[in-house]
Amino acid sequence: MKRSAKRRVPIHSQSNKYDPVATRETTSNRGTLAGRCFLSVMDFDPEDLEHNLSLAETLKHNRRLGIETASSAALEGTYVAILFEKPSLRTRSTFEIAIRELGGDFIDPSADVALGTRESLADVGRSLERWVAGAVVRTYEQERIVDLAMATHKLRVINALTNEEHPCQALADCLTLRERWGEVQGRRVAFVGDGNNVAHSFVQAATMLGITVNIASPDGFELSKKVEKDVSKIALHGAELRRFSNPVDAVRNVDAVYTDAWTSMGQKTEESVRNLLFSPYQVNDELMAYAKSDACFMHCLPAHRGEEVTDNVIDGPQSVVFDQAENRLHTQKALLLMLFED
Repeated sequence: MKRSAKRRVPIHSQSNKYDPVATRETTSNRGTLAGRCFLSVMDFDPEDLEHNLSLAETLKHNRRLGIETASSAALEGTYVAILFEKPSLRTRSTFEIAIRELGGDFIDPSADVALGTRESLADVGRSLERWVAGAVVRTYEQERIVDLAMATHKLRVINALTNEEHPCQALADCLTLRERWGEVQGRRVAFVGDGNNVAHSFVQAATMLGITVNIASPDGFELSKKVEKDVSKIALHGAELRRFSNPVDAVRNVDAVYTDAWTSMGQKTEESVRNLLFSPYQVNDELMAYAKSDACFMHCLPAHRGEEVTDNVIDGPQSVVFDQAENRLHTQKALLLMLFED
């Protein structure tokens, strides 16, 4: 297994709490982030995010042209564990392909691990770091992935989705918008629907790039107040987070409209209530008409067609949802290079 010569910067502060900002500021290997974890968009600063997107663009270009580069063997001899407690199509597929296209390999002990059930998260992490260089983890509470990372010294832990955050999706979203617009500063995006993990990470990343985000949600399903604090620390170029209850007000004259499923994994018992509350937030032709005429439509997928979005919109010319899905591969390859390459 390939090991970085640099010891990972500890991810826990004096208070024994995970502090991505403190971690980010103490690393001496900026640009690669070698040896660190990626549990949140807040583990990046604006330069890290720009580097990820630029590197992803290069990797995407080279892949399309079939160009072999040094990155094709960057993870040679490196093993990564895939630990998923939730089902996945895009995240699992793109990470497995990314690891192999960078010359590495992966193991998938998910069914045998049962994170924190069969044995403690700490014991899982301390065992894995003796065999593999990293772990891509898709789990429930954010606290679980933090606990796993804090228990280890060498294991690079990547958040592949928690109930609170979905940072890898946000990277792909930002790459998609950069491809669509070129310059993203000063643009506005409306996120319509549940203020969930996808919204949380997207707001962090978008405002870091100078994009204002309007978010419209029904009462009780608003974005976390924590995100407002995050935005106050990281927003650049006049970007803002603006809250609305009326989706029309949020969508008016924006450059993109983003939505997600109203009922996520683990929320099936709330489905009927959510469908009733969220029905005014459906993204359809009428709602899209309030956005700019060239506004794009975004969705992280899977979509519940006929609920949060109509077929006309998701299959229409303004939709970039499959560009987002494709870009998961490229931004995650760039992330792996940033975390693992010497």
